[in-house]
Amino acid sequence: MAEAPWSVEPDGVTLWLRLTPKGGRDAIDGVETLSDGKSVLKARVRAPPEDGRANAALIELIAKTLSAPKKAVSIRSGETSRVKRLFIAGDPAPYLDALARLAPTNG
Repeated sequence: MAEAPWSVEPDGVTLWLRLTPKGGRDAIDGVETLSDGKSVLKARVRAPPEDGRANAALIELIAKTLSAPKKAVSIRSGETSRVKRLFIAGDPAPYLDALARLAPTNG
């Protein structure tokens, strides 16, 4: 069984994600395992990867999906890469519930 593409921190949740800009719609497309064996959440946004627009759309998508305030979502690494590490600040419990519904990791 693959590991979940997120981990609980004392003050929020760290989320690993692969972003597809200009993906036709804003959506979370489940979990994918990368060639190195790491699990990531797949996300796509309509915005192009210019001037940070895709990253801004991603933050909006994650905030909306997890019912988190936009200011709680930040990109910790991978700003210019397709694979990113995000951090969502706040009580992890509701975020974990939303993530589990989006991307079941059992099986």
